[in-house]
Parts: sequence; structure tokens; C-alpha cells
Amino acid sequence: MKIKSIRELKNLKGRRVLLRVDFNVPLSDGRIDKNEDYRIVQTLPTIKYLMKRGAKIIILAHLSRPDGRVVEELRLDPVAVRLSQLLKKCVYKSDIILGREVEKKISRLQSGEIMMLENIRFDKREEKGNKNFAKELAKLGDIYVNDAFGVCHRDQASVSAIQNYLPSYAGLLLENELKNLSAAINKPLRPLTVIIGGAKISTK
Repeated sequence: MKIKSIRELKNLKGRRVLLRVDFNVPLSDGRIDKNEDYRIVQTLPTIKYLMKRGAKIIILAHLSRPDGRVVEELRLDPVAVRLSQLLKKCVYKSDIILGREVEKKISRLQSGEIMMLENIRFDKREEKGNKNFAKELAKLGDIYVNDAFGVCHRDQASVSAIQNYLPSYAGLLLENELKNLSAAINKPLRPLTVIIGGAKISTK
């Protein structure tokens, strides 16, 4: 499978990159346990790659299933805090997803800075794959990067629909996951054992 990688991008300095990630991590008393931040850690190489090249990074992420409504316990503030700790760099956080205030904050971002939008699933249009919602999101960036392997099978606005409105690329995590998956399917080492797990095992 041939995909376009962010490695192909030549000039990222000052460009707004919408980065879709899977930061759906467990919360305990509104905090992320250091042993449960695996999904955040896995995306650090992509974020650092974009930072180093001077991109303005706007993170799109979800947390759990708020069913298209604002659920205070599912805000992404703890996620932004943990990402800041891991990067040793301030990650700005927006309490909303769209609007003039968000646009103003993005316009003030400097090269290499990061802003995380609020839980993308607070908007009911996200999980419906709404094209108008995808268009609105696309206006916030110049480039779209998908590094959310865990939701790539979802036909959602910030995963699939948005790619119709922006130049789109795979992040380093997604690229690596596809490489390993392709190798396991096309050129498996024998003998082979497949272990399938996860919280939603019935859908696997």
C-alpha cells in the first residue's frame, strides 16, 4: 500500500498542520496515569518532527464517547497537560472546537507551537462523517496529517471526510503501523500466531 508520508513535505515552516491523533486514554480522577499514556507517547515522533520543521500544529483528538454533547469529565485538558509534560513545552488548549476565538488563537501561533482543540466528539457531526463539519475544520489548516491509527477505520469527519478538502499525509506512527501490518499480511514469518485483543473484542 502506497501512502503519502509527511516525510515528503519539503517546507512546513509557518504552515498550519491539522494533526489527527488517537489520545483516547483512560482517566482516573481527571488525571492520566503515567502507565496509561502509551497512545500519547506513540505520537511524539510525529509531533516533534513537525515542531522541528516549524509547523504550527493544531491537534484534533477525541476522548471516549460523549455522543455529540459536551461532557465536562471528557474534556481534553488532562491530555494537553500530559502532552506538555512529555514534550517539555507548552501545549495551548482551546475549550471549543470551532469559531472566531479558535481562529484568533491559531493565528497567534508561532512556528513550532501547538494548540489542542476540544474533544472533537463533542460535536455530533464528527461521528456522522458530516462534510460541512469537515469543511469547517479544514479551514483551520493548510495540511492534514493523520496519525490516529486506532480510528482509521472510522468514517468520521476528522478522519476521512476532511481529506477531501486538504492535502493529506500519514504521520510517522500511522506509516509505521501500516508497514508492520503489511509485512505481517504479505510476508509473514512462519510459524505465525495472531493475538487479537482490545476493549471492543466483539468488533474485531
